[in-house]
Amino acid sequence: MIFEATYRVSFGDCDPAGIVFYPNLFAWLDRTFHRLLDEKAGGHAAVCKVLGAKGIGLTHADCSFKSPVTESVDLTVALSDITWDARTFTLAYTGRIGDRTAFEGAETRAVFTEKDGRVGLGDVAPLRAALNI
Repeated sequence: MIFEATYRVSFGDCDPAGIVFYPNLFAWLDRTFHRLLDEKAGGHAAVCKVLGAKGIGLTHADCSFKSPVTESVDLTVALSDITWDARTFTLAYTGRIGDRTAFEGAETRAVFTEKDGRVGLGDVAPLRAALNI
């Protein structure tokens, strides 16, 4: 495991049957990534400044529901793996309540840079070095 964050689930995150409102799954993945940036590199703005980047954003996201998530439980989102390519990196996550898997997800992200007035994908190696992962 590379990093994990725990969130308290509220009533608005899911319905009474424990089915999570699907945008919340993606919000938890995103929030976990940004907490990783906060801890390892001083946050999104700080790392973008160091990298000369416009931002670190999504190019793809996927999530699979595995079991119910109910109000007032602690949900742990674990970042278990990062696959680094030249211009993108893919993060693998598992959402758990205790030992039970609630969902699995992945995000593919890129470091967006600007050159000659155009935004494109930059090299991710400097980000990997900044995160020391």
